[in-house]
Amino acid sequence: MSTAPLDEGLARVRAELLADDRLVRAVASGRRRGAVPPWRRVELRWVDLKAGRHLQVVRYDATQAHTANHLRGGPAEEAVDALLAEPFGNWTVETAEQELSLRVTKKGAAAVHSAARSGAEPVERGHDRAKDRLLPEDDPVFAALGLADAQGRIKPSRMAKYRQVEDFLRILDRSLTEAVAKGRLRRPTDDAPLRVVDLGCGNGYLTFAAQRYLSEQRGLPVRLTGVDVKEQSRDHNSEVARRLGIDATFVAGTIGEAQLDEAPDVVLALHACDTATDDALARAVAWEAPLVLAAPCCHHDIAAQLRSASAPAPYSSLVRDGILRERFADTLTDTLRALLLRRAGYRVDVMEFVDSRHTPRNTLLRAVRTGSATDDAEYDALVAAWGIRPRLGELLEQRG
Repeated sequence: MSTAPLDEGLARVRAELLADDRLVRAVASGRRRGAVPPWRRVELRWVDLKAGRHLQVVRYDATQAHTANHLRGGPAEEAVDALLAEPFGNWTVETAEQELSLRVTKKGAAAVHSAARSGAEPVERGHDRAKDRLLPEDDPVFAALGLADAQGRIKPSRMAKYRQVEDFLRILDRSLTEAVAKGRLRRPTDDAPLRVVDLGCGNGYLTFAAQRYLSEQRGLPVRLTGVDVKEQSRDHNSEVARRLGIDATFVAGTIGEAQLDEAPDVVLALHACDTATDDALARAVAWEAPLVLAAPCCHHDIAAQLRSASAPAPYSSLVRDGILRERFADTLTDTLRALLLRRAGYRVDVMEFVDSRHTPRNTLLRAVRTGSATDDAEYDALVAAWGIRPRLGELLEQRG
């Protein structure tokens, strides 16, 4: 990742957005420090209409999507320039050859990262093209999990869960490809399959989806282990694995006590509530897992500590009201987790997991082990200023 002046970074994004021969899709999201864009999220791609090739721009507000098509040339350039002028904090641009990401830093610079694709991505320009699903609706896993009916159609009441599965698989796919390409994660073989452990796996929706996608769609040998404190989850998941013919082991027990024959390559923590996420991250660090994907939820621990702590001046207003205190506690908790993982030698990305229209808990921590630890004083300063004791910090201190 390199840092450049913002205008230079945006110029690079602009060139890719207007490349109608190779742009696959692009997304603008987030916000810059001290500014809020008029749209929560914007998606762009090129489509071929009867009137010629157009840049399709879909803008999302809090409740709905607004679609507009701009003719190639002047109209498309004006639309792109208008969007680049808005204070979005993040741009992700996927082309046939690479994925380019730009993040606006606190200092107003552009942190730019690009990664080559392992294979050429086809450019779809059909206006009414079918949705590109990583796992089709009729995959047996969805019927086994109760998401689809006997005809292989996702039940209307389970569409939100299906979208969550798709969002997660896209993140997993990109993360795995990038980690292998950069040598952070070994290439699995039949004799040494990819070892994946899901800590706090629940009823295994994302667990089984990950196994099916990696093994059936990407052709990777996978060995799956699921851990959950509930015996009901172990029994349910073991039966699903048996029906699907999946090589998987499910155990009932706490995350902190889980024992594996070999350290995992990939650690998932997508259902672990409150400090169970901290337990999962601590285990991942102890295993020196190359890739970690965690979707924290139910941030009660820090919120409870903030109720009895004295806020440092001049931030008392952040925790005066209950609803604001809870939201701040969510942000503070995941900020501290990210800092601790970086200190432990991981590169950490904090990203949107599920569109906020579908769930209020939509943050995912993606950690890739680099072995290069950061001696970041921000963690110690935050803990001291707010008078709190994060669970993950305590666990990592105990493990030395």
